[in-house]
Amino acid sequence: MAHENLESTYLAYLDALNGRRFDELDRYVCDELVYNDKLLTRPEYADMIAADARAVSDLRFEAHLLSTNGDLVACRLWFDCTPTSTFLGLEPTGRAVSFAEHVFYRFEGGRIAHVWSLIDRDAVASQFSS
Repeated sequence: MAHENLESTYLAYLDALNGRRFDELDRYVCDELVYNDKLLTRPEYADMIAADARAVSDLRFEAHLLSTNGDLVACRLWFDCTPTSTFLGLEPTGRAVSFAEHVFYRFEGGRIAHVWSLIDRDAVASQFSS
């Protein structure tokens, strides 16, 4: 997949997540994928993201750094949001939090097949406790 196409596909995927259009994930995600070494079906993956969106109604996936190479995407996602339910195992305080997720994707056939995600949970936890 060409660099421009992979980047535009990835940005369209983020747009679908931000629009809560989880029923469109079949356009962007393989039927099965590996998320941090765990095999998931696309509906399981969608449910995982939807649960975060329910806990944080203003959750928006903002690509701050984005790089593509061959079938790989690397992105530093940035979040400014206010959790209203348990999020990342933490109880909400009513305060907004800001944090990064560093995520890498491998695409197969134009869709996401592997996801490696690292969320800065320490940054979130420190904001919940301060």
